[in-house]
Amino acid sequence: MSPTRRTLREMRGFVFDLDGCVWTGDVLTPGAAQVLALIREKGKALCFLTNNSRARARTMQAKLVRLGVEAKEPEVLTPLEILGEVVAQRWGPSRVLAIGGPELAEVLVEAGHSLVPIDRSRDATVVVVGNDFDFSYERLTAAARAVAAGAAFLTPNIDPRLPMENGEFLPGCGAVVEAVATAAGVRPIVVGKPEPPLFELALQRMGLGVDEAAMVGDSVDSDVRGARRVGMTAVLFAPKGGPDGVAHYMVKSMSQLRRLLGG
Repeated sequence: MSPTRRTLREMRGFVFDLDGCVWTGDVLTPGAAQVLALIREKGKALCFLTNNSRARARTMQAKLVRLGVEAKEPEVLTPLEILGEVVAQRWGPSRVLAIGGPELAEVLVEAGHSLVPIDRSRDATVVVVGNDFDFSYERLTAAARAVAAGAAFLTPNIDPRLPMENGEFLPGCGAVVEAVATAAGVRPIVVGKPEPPLFELALQRMGLGVDEAAMVGDSVDSDVRGARRVGMTAVLFAPKGGPDGVAHYMVKSMSQLRRLLGG
């Protein structure tokens, strides 16, 4: 830790990753509710930041409440909240081939873009690939051909796995994206973590500077590197241990994090 960096007790706000940190599948991480309640008791700001490409803020907020965690919708951020805006800012109203869940298509239409069907994929000016539970060879072919032909290529995230209960996992958005990228020979533009926009939006909503907030997450690539890229304090949640030196702090349990917070 840098000698000039604030301790976790001195932080004015915290951003928590959801999948693999606050919860795993539908199970709340032991001690997470107590840590989050302590942060609120101390009057500190709180945001939840997920890379989930199939969920909007209201869905994640409802899940937090269902699992017993207080949360308001503006405190929850997903890549879908900014996806349509990013496309509009870069390319204007676009013809988009959307590979992913219904939520992905929904936010693109709401942002003023038109959706291109699979059988007309060459008409697409932008291809957006999220985690697609109906992914098929036909959808892979359509997306890869459109990207190879010059369509812009975006994704909410490149996380390879979505952690589930009992140590299980589902293939993540990154697994689908990698198939398209390999076939097309083009790397995607990433909208979510570890890129800066969601981190910056979280800080903006909390009204804090980068030196006043910490990011807590279980992914070195998405959470830790993303936080450090924007200048935030990074806390790696690693129950089984993790690499030394990548984060400013590493904790193996929520109770250990609670002690660092002064609880």
